[in-house]
Amino acid sequence: MNDSEPTNDPPNPFEQIQRQFEEMFKNANVTVMPGTEGMFGMQAEPETGAEEPSAEDSKEDVLERIRQFHLKPRDVKDYLDRFVIKQDEAKRAMAVAMCDHYNHVRRCLEKPERADHSYAKQNVILLGPTGVGKTYLMRTISRLIGVPYVKADATKFSETGYMGYDVEDIVRDLVKAADGDVELAQYGIIYIDEIDKIASQSTQGSKDVSGRGVQVNLLKLMEESDVNLLGQGDMMGQMQAMMEMQRTGNAQRKNTISTRHMLFIVSGAFMTMPEIIRKRLNTSAIGFGHVDAQQNQTMSDPETLKQVETKDFVEFGYEPEFIGRLPVRVGFDPLDTGDLELILEQAEDNILSKYIEDFEGYGITAAFEGDALHAIASRAESEGTGARGLMTVLENALRHFKFELPSTVVKEFSVTREMIEAPDAVLIRLLEENKSAQQSMELEEVQQFAARFHAQHDLALIFGDASAREVVRQASESGRTVYTICERLFKDLPYGLKLIAQHTGKREFDVTAELIDDPDGVLSRMVLESYRGSETTEES
Repeated sequence: MNDSEPTNDPPNPFEQIQRQFEEMFKNANVTVMPGTEGMFGMQAEPETGAEEPSAEDSKEDVLERIRQFHLKPRDVKDYLDRFVIKQDEAKRAMAVAMCDHYNHVRRCLEKPERADHSYAKQNVILLGPTGVGKTYLMRTISRLIGVPYVKADATKFSETGYMGYDVEDIVRDLVKAADGDVELAQYGIIYIDEIDKIASQSTQGSKDVSGRGVQVNLLKLMEESDVNLLGQGDMMGQMQAMMEMQRTGNAQRKNTISTRHMLFIVSGAFMTMPEIIRKRLNTSAIGFGHVDAQQNQTMSDPETLKQVETKDFVEFGYEPEFIGRLPVRVGFDPLDTGDLELILEQAEDNILSKYIEDFEGYGITAAFEGDALHAIASRAESEGTGARGLMTVLENALRHFKFELPSTVVKEFSVTREMIEAPDAVLIRLLEENKSAQQSMELEEVQQFAARFHAQHDLALIFGDASAREVVRQASESGRTVYTICERLFKDLPYGLKLIAQHTGKREFDVTAELIDDPDGVLSRMVLESYRGSETTEES
């Protein structure tokens, strides 16, 4: 066989697949970064700190801040005080844990050869009911430090990852939060909520094996582990890495990341934990007197949670090795009416600013009175969801105002206690008080429709006072805008009036009550009359 003769060898199937994928990536202009796709689309919630790299703030700037970390615990707490109300003990504990951790990271970066391999990370477990500020505290502190931050719920995790979210995927999501920068991601913060849901509590005499498996996998990450940036469900990333290896003979990207300098924060409500703690305290108090046992029984759940010990976590369903990786335990206090009112009054970026901005988007100024803030806080406390109840109360009270006021003449209003307690009645009264001005505005909107109609079709619609008021009346009774009513009534006018203009030269038309009442019938008659008129003119 000559060299020039074609061979009949079967094509290499891998080469065919490689060419197809290369063509697909080329045509779609897609770049797939290893580890950034998530498992079956079940991704965590990546959030980067406020000081994330940008055109003005490069990766090197962020790394330099970590190398020069200088914050003291009081600096951190002072910053948190601006945004998080109450929870003083939690803020102190978090401030110390953060400063200890990033001071250690700084020392490791300064002199890697002197890094203390026996150093135990200050991983944290947060205990407290929903809505007390656990997640918000973490977002705020990551914003201050300026490191990548990612949040996930422990309920998504499975032991293997095949039927759920692999625990290592949270590390890959941190890389994604760092825009694919592995070096920056290794100094980030990972926050896992609902950690109480993976406790392997006894069920009918047996252990929850899946929960225990997740704990074992997590504890490896929390200490120090190398995580493959290509997840087992990331088929596209694996294929791209394989093609790069085939083309170049070596991997072009670092394919693992160490969790050594990542800080892990976990949190949960731990609803049944107080019972476990009281049981232990009461058992211990038996030898000291009946009074101590009575005091233990009357302690509130938040007070009891602050006395949690490792043995309580073990009885709750955690492996000793797992809970041992979480040396910092922080209990959160519930929020009462006074605390919630302080959140509305003093916390920066609080929920009130969101609603004020929402109304400002429509050119409306909303002012909240003091008695309204107390009413909001009181109702929010009764919701039993902590600070989240503030949004529930505000949404219930202001939803109809958001819907109605942007289409009215109202450009400012005060949010009062009465508005929080009876929003619909206050809205009706507010609209009634502005009824005259509202009608004038809507009459003007009729003329504005006529002006737009003339600009679009070079045909003039002449609305008299009576016809304009009839359009406004129909808009009011139907609950629709003037523009919507005009569009519906006069949608066929352009074609018909242009025919009339061709036959008669007429370009101005009076809008009569009859035209409003029966636009199709009147228009048909007008067109027919214009035909007859043009025929008569031609005959004469």
